[in-house]
Amino acid sequence: MVGRARIKLTSTDYKKLDEVCRELKAIAEKAGVKVSGPIPLPTKKLKVPVMKSPCGEGTKTWDRWEMRIHKRLIDVEAEDRVMRRIMRMRVPEEVYISIELI
Repeated sequence: MVGRARIKLTSTDYKKLDEVCRELKAIAEKAGVKVSGPIPLPTKKLKVPVMKSPCGEGTKTWDRWEMRIHKRLIDVEAEDRVMRRIMRMRVPEEVYISIELI
């Protein structure tokens, strides 16, 4: 019996994240393995309000900075050759991957 691998991808750049998802899906489909996903998970928005004035005096105007963290979830059958190819895959620095065997 072959288990499943749950791959969770996280990045601030959604274009690179989708590119990595396409590569993962292509690897799985080429090997003839059952794959489900990528499932988009809720985007986390980190907001930081900062006063424009450096001294704190003057008008009370604010800059609102925001960083979005995008997440995707892919389930793949955990066959040896597929998992080896996934481990060897080149991943950009902005994309973080965690693989969990179920």
